[in-house]
Order: sequence, then structure tokens, then C-alpha cells
Amino acid sequence: MADLLAEFKPPVVSFHFGLPSEALLAQVRGWGAKVLASATTVDEALWLDAHGADAVIAQGLEAGGHRGHFLSHDLTKQLGTFALLPQLVRAIKLPVIAAGGIADADGVAAAMALGAAGVQVGTAYMLTPEATTTAIHRAVLKSDAARHTALTNLFTGRPARGIVNRVMRELGPIGPAPEFPLATSGIAPLRAKAEAQGSGDLSPLWSGQNATGCREVSSAEVTSALAQGFHASL
Repeated sequence: MADLLAEFKPPVVSFHFGLPSEALLAQVRGWGAKVLASATTVDEALWLDAHGADAVIAQGLEAGGHRGHFLSHDLTKQLGTFALLPQLVRAIKLPVIAAGGIADADGVAAAMALGAAGVQVGTAYMLTPEATTTAIHRAVLKSDAARHTALTNLFTGRPARGIVNRVMRELGPIGPAPEFPLATSGIAPLRAKAEAQGSGDLSPLWSGQNATGCREVSSAEVTSALAQGFHASL
């Protein structure tokens, strides 16, 4: 993948689950790219600071999708965004980007007030026409079910936050699953059968804890609305 990306020399490359090998990181830096990476604890932020990140993403417990943790798999060490953010701002001199549970301009302004250099938003974009969110996933995001999310390892073998569905309820969100990423192929036949029947009961319905910002408007409109929080903080 690095050889392919080398043709495009992206100005920013973001990593999850820590950083790659020193050789690969040097290749990325050779393109002139700025390196971002996720931290879920102060220890991870300090590690990223010491190993060449240019900015750190403070991924709070509220965030949808996979946890970015890489120094410890102990989920009790995870902090909420607005508890984690100010601690990282104090601990490192790198820019800190807030992520998790931020869905509107007020959330952006709150993050900036706590010292964030920027914010990263995911869930609020999932109903935009540019998103590749499936029809089943979109329907659940628009329902009351989106208010109930949990961390689960059932779909990939690694904890990730998604909307609670049948398989998470019946097996328990953290259950008997093959190691990452083998669980993905393990559940794939069941998922395909259920989705063919219009059901998301066996699908990973990734979402953060705050889906209130999800709107069926263009990503440009979502971005413009979020940016009002940035301007309000100046």
C-alpha cells in the first residue's frame, strides 16, 4: 500500500493502533507527509510523541468504530473525550485533535475550549450521500436504536463501538470471538444471509455514542455547521 500511495504523496497520513515500523514511517515521512495517530490514554500519547507523530488524536471512549489502543488492551484505561483531551494537552506539546462524541458546533467549541487544536468527526457524516453507509446501517442510525451503543469484539476480534443488535445482545458485546482480524471472515456468512433478508442483526453497525448530528445532507453542509463551533471559539 505504501508503494501505491507513494505515487500520490499524501500531505497527511493518519495511523490507528499505534505507528508502523521505523522503516515504513521513514518512507511516509519521505513524501513530506505529516503523521497523525490515535491515543486513548496519556501513556499512548507520550509514546506517540516520542516516536515521531506530528499530532495526536485523542480518541475518547464515546467514539464509534475500533479503539485505537495499542499499549494496553485493558478497556478500563479508556477515558471519555472531555476527560482525556485536557490531560493530553497538558502531557505533550504536539497538537491534540479531539475525537469521540462530537456531533455539532457546540461540541466543537467545547473541545477547542479544552485546548484541542482541531476535532475529528465521524458518525455525523454517516447519513450524507457521500458516505458508503449501507441502507440497513442508515435505517438503524435514523432509529431510536442508535441511542444504545456498546464496545464489541464479535465482528472483528477487536473492541469497536457499534449500535447494539441481536448478536451483541445474545452473545454479550464482548464475547467468544477469534483474534483480530479473523472474526471478520468467521461471521461473514451469517452476516451476508441476514443482510440479504434486510436485517442488521449480525452486522457491525459502527456508531459513536452521539448520533444526534446525523443528517441526510451533504458532507459540505455538515462540515460548514461544525465549523461554526470552531469560529465561535476564536
